[in-house]
Amino acid sequence: MRLFPKVHQLPARLAAGTVILNSGLDLTGADPGTAAGVHGMASATYPFLGERDPVAFVKLLSKAEIAVGAALLVPVVPSLVAGAALTAFAGGLIGLYLRTPGMRREGSLRPSQEGLGLVKDVWLLGIGLSLVAEELLDRPAR
Repeated sequence: MRLFPKVHQLPARLAAGTVILNSGLDLTGADPGTAAGVHGMASATYPFLGERDPVAFVKLLSKAEIAVGAALLVPVVPSLVAGAALTAFAGGLIGLYLRTPGMRREGSLRPSQEGLGLVKDVWLLGIGLSLVAEELLDRPAR
């Protein structure tokens, strides 16, 4: 496994990492109302999250976003690891988009006005998958 990312991977890692890190940092000071809103949307799509306390959930989400953002920004984290973390995180966001009522136009994958904010996260999934695929495909045959 390569220690430092390839130079052409840096812009994608920096772009995704700064956005996710910023989101995580913003959530660290979420008030109970914001926590309830974030938790409500997440638990409506992923019912198992409904068992968690909203404030505790948002604190955990904040820490996860900070960790994923940092993994992308710190160059000693291998691209395979950072890409896998980003892919998992983005997969959850795309799941919210696909499973939350009102996010898509009726009978379509195209976003409704309400879904624009979430569907834009597909770029995170693309970056994560690209990092993982490149690292796996560039491995020498054994």
